[in-house]
This record gives sequence, structure tokens and C-alpha cells, in this order.
Amino acid sequence: MPFANFKVPAGSLDEKQKELIVTRTTELYVEIYGERARAHTMVLVEEVTDGGWGIGGRVLTLAMLRQSADH
Repeated sequence: MPFANFKVPAGSLDEKQKELIVTRTTELYVEIYGERARAHTMVLVEEVTDGGWGIGGRVLTLAMLRQSADH
């Protein structure tokens, strides 16, 4: 069974964006494995609590990500 797990900052995606991740990821697996994969593909979009993750030893927050996207 194909499985994809996306971890995203809580509140960074709306429901439509999450749906898009699920549908596009499923389509990618179908493209790779064939139509038989569609019914068995599991896509999990996990929202991580703000400040609950980091990069390069630095804790990141949604506010920090939004600020860097504006620059």
C-alpha cells in the first residue's frame, strides 16, 4: 500500500489545500504504480503544533515562516 505523510505547520493550509495534497499525491502514485494503487493509497496530512518543529537546530513558528515568505 503506497503511503505518504506530510507534516505541515498547524494553520498553514486550508481544507482545499489539504485536499489538493491528497489528490495530487494519489495521482502521482497511480502514475508510478498504475491504477491498482488508487484504492490503496493512503495520504496523511499532519498538522504540527506551532513551534513544534525546526530546521537547522532552530525552532520555527508560523509567524516566522510568514515573515520569511514576505521577503
